[in-house]
Amino acid sequence: MNRASEWLDGDVTTLTTEPLTALDRCDRCGAQAYVRVVLPVGELLFCGHHARAHASAYVDVATHVQDETDRLHAEHGQA
Repeated sequence: MNRASEWLDGDVTTLTTEPLTALDRCDRCGAQAYVRVVLPVGELLFCGHHARAHASAYVDVATHVQDETDRLHAEHGQA
């Protein structure tokens, strides 16, 4: 199993920060963000799709990952 898919299974330590809101938008597509990636110099916000798509690029450099994709599934169902 690669590190990116391990993160998606919850193996990365997360930092509890303010909950993401509808005003927080994905840095790639502008959809509602459900994942905050804290880097040594700033942060990135991603929708669930782009968080998964780019996980391999940031999993080794992220200092914390705040994953609220469980809210996405609760609010919109698991398609």
